[in-house]
Amino acid sequence: MGDNMEEKYNLKIEENIFLAKKMLVSNIYSNAKIEGCNVTFPETKTILEGVNVPNVKLDDIQCILNLRDAWRYVINNINEEFNLEFICKINEFVARNESLEWGKLRTGKVLITGTEYIPEIPNKEDITNKIKEIEKIENITLRAIKYMLFGMRTQIFWDGNKRTSTICANKILISNGKGILMIQDKDLNEFNILLTEYYNTNKDEKIIEFLYNKCIFGIDK
Repeated sequence: MGDNMEEKYNLKIEENIFLAKKMLVSNIYSNAKIEGCNVTFPETKTILEGVNVPNVKLDDIQCILNLRDAWRYVINNINEEFNLEFICKINEFVARNESLEWGKLRTGKVLITGTEYIPEIPNKEDITNKIKEIEKIENITLRAIKYMLFGMRTQIFWDGNKRTSTICANKILISNGKGILMIQDKDLNEFNILLTEYYNTNKDEKIIEFLYNKCIFGIDK
């Protein structure tokens, strides 16, 4: 699966924004779970409604509220150009008060738990060129998935790379009417296995197929 991939959905932008708003709680919950946040769906919904949830750790509440603000920014700025500046802005919301720095490129080495792969310290020019290369991919669904995987494996930021990359993939999809990308609870284990394999090998065919078949949602007509 690659260049011959078909778009799964072709929506009007307003339909896709409507879908994003309708799925917002589910998406925030999914983004939090990807990063290992220990919350349930009802707890996520309650936090987003501004009600105190006594059994949830403050860090997890912060994670949910940060995701809310990042999603809000994307929906309100859906027609902005997708570039490194936009991506940094998303990370600024996502990793606020969680990281060494937020919204700025990582400047030191990091390890990824469970893998032997050690990402290089990101170089601004290389990242910018890679984004431009990804932006040339004609199939927008594939473009969104490719960016998401690149952002995760490169570990552009100190923290919040999976959340930032997933929201950025959604920015690409929504602004082109191609649906929503969301990893559901039932698919999370398979996603983590495939992501670890991708980290170790840099081969993305299996995880692209998985994301395309199981994690892209739209409005069926």
